[in-house]
Amino acid sequence: MSEPAAPLQELEQLLADATGAIAQAQSAGQLEPLRVKFLGRKSRLAEIMKLIPRASPEERGEIGKRANQFKAAVESQLRERTVALAQRPTGPGIDVTLPGITTPQGRLHPITSTLGSILGLLTAMGFETIEGPELEYERYNFDALNIPRDHPSRESFDTFFVDTPSPEPKKGRLLLRSHTSPVQVRVMEQRKPPLRIVVPGKVYRPDPLDPSHSFMFHQVEGLMVDDRTSFADLKGVLDEFLRALFGANTKTRFRPHFFPFTEPSAEVDIACTSCSGVGCSTCGRKGWLEIMGCGMVHPNVFRAVGYDPERVQGFAFGMGVERIAMLKHGVTDIRLFFENDLRFLGQF
Repeated sequence: MSEPAAPLQELEQLLADATGAIAQAQSAGQLEPLRVKFLGRKSRLAEIMKLIPRASPEERGEIGKRANQFKAAVESQLRERTVALAQRPTGPGIDVTLPGITTPQGRLHPITSTLGSILGLLTAMGFETIEGPELEYERYNFDALNIPRDHPSRESFDTFFVDTPSPEPKKGRLLLRSHTSPVQVRVMEQRKPPLRIVVPGKVYRPDPLDPSHSFMFHQVEGLMVDDRTSFADLKGVLDEFLRALFGANTKTRFRPHFFPFTEPSAEVDIACTSCSGVGCSTCGRKGWLEIMGCGMVHPNVFRAVGYDPERVQGFAFGMGVERIAMLKHGVTDIRLFFENDLRFLGQF
């Protein structure tokens, strides 16, 4: 009876040893050797199990029962300690009085924001937004807009022509549009008056890159056509638009100018946003800043799209989005908008 009793006592001591060792483990890596030591194939438990065949039938059952209880207890303690270690903080304590870590947030590019403001104001005034292709035909970019064949803007130093053969030779060569006015021609060819549209988009000109010029920039052009639209309507629309965009006290003036596609034509100035018209370096001491061009649609443009200039009339206007953004935000170099410098973009 002494031999069987010894395994039972040893199992009790092994359980006490395993419980203490598991409780002192400080990582999951320390638990795996303990599992091997107390439950592995070469553990003392395995040796005790080999003694069972030499014990009497009554004692075999008791040893087997105690051995199974030992195994279940050790496995349970290993699982519980593994969970406890996983839930325990592994780094220094959290100081809740410290400021949190700010997650960087994206924001609209200043050109996108300015374009949204322009379109929002004009949409509220009843204009419909229309977009068109950036790869355009000469007919839409020049011919239908009353721009003569010998006009300088048709030369390669003023327009990006494309080498790809034109799919429709009757419409001329392909080019990257130099303004968004071609979309106005496309719309007038497809619709009858009355029309009230604005056309936003990218335009391309081979200008040298400097603080005030870029080979790619954004424009917004507007067109209104019916049987009674006048220059007075044009002035009223633009006055209201510019006051909404730059402030209720914004002053405007219209200066005679020349554009092939409008007659009469004008350039629109606003009182300098920096000095309110007094005169400063921003406005060249003139007190005024050029903001856009406009005029009444030329009769030849109407004829080109199949409208009768004796029965309809309308006005058009166009502005550079970068120019508006520079004035609104006091930016002096257009290149800053396209250099992707987060220190600059983060200010808007």
